[in-house]
Amino acid sequence: MLPARFAPVLFALLLSGMMSCIVSGIATLRVTGLEGFAAAWMAAWSVSWPVAFPAVLVVAPVARRLVARLVRQPSEG
Repeated sequence: MLPARFAPVLFALLLSGMMSCIVSGIATLRVTGLEGFAAAWMAAWSVSWPVAFPAVLVVAPVARRLVARLVRQPSEG
């Protein structure tokens, strides 16, 4: 098990991996069809994940701040 301090980085790694896998798969399928899909998908994913991971690390804090501004805080009571 990893120490809890690594949770945000692990979250970003897993989220970026899953999302880039899904998005690259859909985009690749649209372009190639089923012919050669798997190889083309893995090639696209191998490029997109290294871009997605640092992007999530940078964008996630911005998204959290935006959500905090857009969501009503619970009243104390």
